[in-house]
Amino acid sequence: MQKLEYGIVLTGGIASGKSSVCKILCNEGFEIIDADKIAHEILKRSKGEIVKKFGEGILENGEIDRSRLGKIVFDNQEKRIMLENILHPKIFCEILSQAKKIEQNKKFYFLDIPLFFETGGRERYFPFLVVSVYVDREVQIQRLMFRNKLSKSEALKRVNAQISLEDKRKKSDFVIENNGNLEELLESVKLFLQNLEKNYPLLFPQK
Repeated sequence: MQKLEYGIVLTGGIASGKSSVCKILCNEGFEIIDADKIAHEILKRSKGEIVKKFGEGILENGEIDRSRLGKIVFDNQEKRIMLENILHPKIFCEILSQAKKIEQNKKFYFLDIPLFFETGGRERYFPFLVVSVYVDREVQIQRLMFRNKLSKSEALKRVNAQISLEDKRKKSDFVIENNGNLEELLESVKLFLQNLEKNYPLLFPQK
């Protein structure tokens, strides 16, 4: 398998603020592969296979209702694994396909992969570097409750279905702190990029 030499994996947990970090990185001129966007497309393409496994109760107006499907898989680990077995190999192939094209530029780019460590990313992608977006657990839970209109128990199920942010932090090469407001996050990202450019100046996009 081709090694991804220039891809920096951006990971974290649900409601950690990766989307906000991605917007900042885009504004800085970096290309980003969005695993969530790819996953949504793969979900649509795999509708027949998923409905066969989970039943027509997950449909809304003929399409998969992600909130209905989410309630099923986050309440049942066996069913979550079943869904992951359908989606993850296809998502991986599409990410790799897009990455191979960007690799030709020989510049840093980012792969936004929320479940990077959960899916054995180090072994599968051989990334150059990994950066995690970190937020305190209680802040993460509160943000998730507010964003997705969930009860605390529902939010906990989703948070606990992933590797803890503490563990992801330990496994990463860089950490972007996101316990504050957007302005503080912007400063955290800029500090990360300054450190990166200092060590790898030739691999930065020309503005």
